Amino acid sequence: MYSGVDKAVLASSGFQADIKALQKHLAARHLIYQHQHNKQMSCPAMAQLLSNTLYYKRFFPYYAFNVLGGLDNEGKGCVFTYDAVGSYERVGYGAQGSGSTLIMPFLDNQLKSPSPLLLPAQDAVTPLSELEAVELVKNVFVSATERDIYTGDKVEIVILNADGLRREFMDLRKD
Repeated sequence: MYSGVDKAVLASSGFQADIKALQKHLAARHLIYQHQHNKQMSCPAMAQLLSNTLYYKRFFPYYAFNVLGGLDNEGKGCVFTYDAVGSYERVGYGAQGSGSTLIMPFLDNQLKSPSPLLLPAQDAVTPLSELEAVELVKNVFVSATERDIYTGDKVEIVILNADGLRREFMDLRKD
């Protein structure tokens, strides 16, 4: 997890060296932004920066698959998912990595995501309290860990709200 910005957190999966190189590049670009604008970069601005950075390296891409979450300019939660060459979209929730094929259907089911074909458009996510969201994340990772050998031994849950950033850790495997 990388949280170089006050209102955004980046979670990445893939090749660890590429992830570290990407995080280092983003940290440098964010520092330049801070010096030029005398403020922190917003989450949507960080989302665009990450997209541009990944697209710039499209011919020799970072082997990194990213989810950026944070608070937008209105103080609402926002989540952006990416592919390796910078294509991104704002979604209600997302997952990357080896366990994502198990996690996404679980989240779809629990959050009752309506079809994107419905008219008029509906909100894609069931609102949850902070406690409900944290419990859902814990349940999702416990379920994925039971079925995917590549999902790790511990999960780091980052809670970002108007009060700031808080981290929780939970062991997944005890063997």
